[in-house]
Amino acid sequence: MRKAAHHQLELFWLALGFFSRLPIPSHTPYSEERMNQAGRYFGLVGVILGLAVAGSFFLFAMLFPTSVAVVLTMVFSLLLTGAFHEDGLTDMADGIGGGMTLERRLTIMKDSRIGTYGAATLIMALLSKYVLLTELAMVTDMLIVLVVTYTLSRVVAATLIYDMPYVSDLDSSKSKPLANRQSKADLTVLIATGVLASLLLPVGVASLLLVSAVLFRWLFKTWLMKRIGGFTGDCLGAAQQLFELLSYLIILAWVTTAL
Repeated sequence: MRKAAHHQLELFWLALGFFSRLPIPSHTPYSEERMNQAGRYFGLVGVILGLAVAGSFFLFAMLFPTSVAVVLTMVFSLLLTGAFHEDGLTDMADGIGGGMTLERRLTIMKDSRIGTYGAATLIMALLSKYVLLTELAMVTDMLIVLVVTYTLSRVVAATLIYDMPYVSDLDSSKSKPLANRQSKADLTVLIATGVLASLLLPVGVASLLLVSAVLFRWLFKTWLMKRIGGFTGDCLGAAQQLFELLSYLIILAWVTTAL
């Protein structure tokens, strides 16, 4: 039992190290198989990141006006994750927006340079996040909002691995360990994490978020299958960013109509 628990802790450290810049124990063993299994804890990583980002917001809000606190919080979040997901969103937008064939789309996604589609998408995503978070800070508990959205958005993105083929070049991809399909146990842990985190919100809006998560996942998966026939690591980052923004919209709409 103790050995099994230690193994799960090591998987969590791998997930945390993969999705953030937070330090993990240097002796944590790594293998592609372990990294693939660590996918079950991507939602839990969202909990940790959400708590850290919420803590930074409350600290900044003690010193500065809300709008400034939100900007500084966004900067902190980018530093905390190394803009990992924002990079995926940008690359996916460039690839799918600028490529006319499957091969061209995948090639553009792997290009480190940013194009018009990627730049426009990144600017609008960050601007939308700033506006939505500023509005939410006025009417909600930011601790709960950030923990729920950071967790559920990562759960939605990670579950795409379960039933979609990986279409990028395995030899050069940084997401190679995620190319293998998830087990049902991995999927169950992910879903349970997302559901439990959502229940921090009132039942009504939590239910709406979970239904939206299922619908978003289905629509995004269907769209990706038509455009590139599967997913890449960039697509997972894009899914996380897009559903995070959608979650902010849903929560803000719920709170606004309830006032």
